[in-house]
Amino acid sequence: MSEIEQVPIRDESIRLGQLLKLASLVQDGSMARMVIENGEVSVDGRTVMRRGTQVRPGQVVSYAGREVTPAAGPLPG
Repeated sequence: MSEIEQVPIRDESIRLGQLLKLASLVQDGSMARMVIENGEVSVDGRTVMRRGTQVRPGQVVSYAGREVTPAAGPLPG
């Protein structure tokens, strides 16, 4: 089982497509849309087909063998 990477976000939630980009799981919004619509992304073990799905801290997003979760807090840099 892979380690869950925390991705800092500034709000209480983030759209799924934005999280995939922020975590560098995809290169751009087009790729995010494609992998989500192809059923390749899951949130808390359930396949999600909408890139606008809101993801909150504590929820685990899985794609391409990696797992990430948004973490509330300041953005690095």
